[in-house]
Amino acid sequence: MSTNDPEEGLTTTVYYDEDADTDVLADHTVAVLGYGSQGHAHALNLHDSGVDVVVGLRDGSSSREAAEAEGLRVTTPTNAAAEADLVSVLVPDTVQPAVYEAIEDELEPGDTLQFAHGFNVHYGQIEPKESVDVTMVAPKSPGHLVRRNYEHDQGTPGLLAIYQDATGDAHEVGLAYAKAIGCTRAGVIETTFREETESDLFGEQAVLCGGVTSLVKHGYETLVDNGYSPEMAYFECLNELKLIVDLMYEGGLGGMWDSVSDTAEYGGLTRGDMVVDEHARENMEAVLEAVQDGTFAREWINENQANRPSYKQLRHAEKNHEIEAVGEDLRGLFAWGEDEDGEEHEGTAETPADD
Repeated sequence: MSTNDPEEGLTTTVYYDEDADTDVLADHTVAVLGYGSQGHAHALNLHDSGVDVVVGLRDGSSSREAAEAEGLRVTTPTNAAAEADLVSVLVPDTVQPAVYEAIEDELEPGDTLQFAHGFNVHYGQIEPKESVDVTMVAPKSPGHLVRRNYEHDQGTPGLLAIYQDATGDAHEVGLAYAKAIGCTRAGVIETTFREETESDLFGEQAVLCGGVTSLVKHGYETLVDNGYSPEMAYFECLNELKLIVDLMYEGGLGGMWDSVSDTAEYGGLTRGDMVVDEHARENMEAVLEAVQDGTFAREWINENQANRPSYKQLRHAEKNHEIEAVGEDLRGLFAWGEDEDGEEHEGTAETPADD
């Protein structure tokens, strides 16, 4: 276990395999509700770690056959929660409140209610019983990588948070679960429901999903509007982004700067802040404030209750941007755009969880 160390620059606690004991789960039955991206990975990794697992899926779920084919027991979410003393809620955020309402009466004092994202608990859409432990074990990776890493005897970094410790054992049980799905092999960072939820939403909106895609589109449009070919604009503003992100992933910003040419480094260092300037920082502060005060959460909840009119419109516009058509044509021309059978790749995006 690593804790605050001024020399190493750590500001939190990180747990590894030696800090957790899966024997804590020996007498537990774990219900995994959902069998999508995270659900299938958690259920299979737990099962392979010797934990008694039951998968909870709604009647008629398309995932039932896949789960049973892997040798997992499958029943309804309500029956799974009744059987288990640790319930891991891995269905989409938007359906979690309804699922919780269906299983709430099956939670007994001393049970553990677990999540992989704190949205509904943090924003009060789910109010857990005071008699149960409420934890979060959140791998920082799509589920297919959580599973693949486990199968290769590798780990996936994760987060651990305790929202409610009714028994006094919540931390120990959470760490055992994290070890059973392979996260402590890489390292598990201790956090809180608030910190995980708000930082996750901000990161998605301001940088990872919202900020980056907006920057890519603006760069593409700038080149095309000034007479450069769409194909060159696509490669320079979208395709090569992966190369840079991989360098940052492996060695941080410093590793990236060390790997690119001096010309690229000087141009980036002198021009980057001209594009993403203090106005962008001010806008980021506004995005964060909307996350912190619940404005975004209320907006998203209302959007779902209204059958997602804005979401559908925005999604349609995004899919019909010129850069998408250009990219589809270009990717089909190159070897990395096809699999061994000559069929175009569908990508590796997360599969939505199944309820």
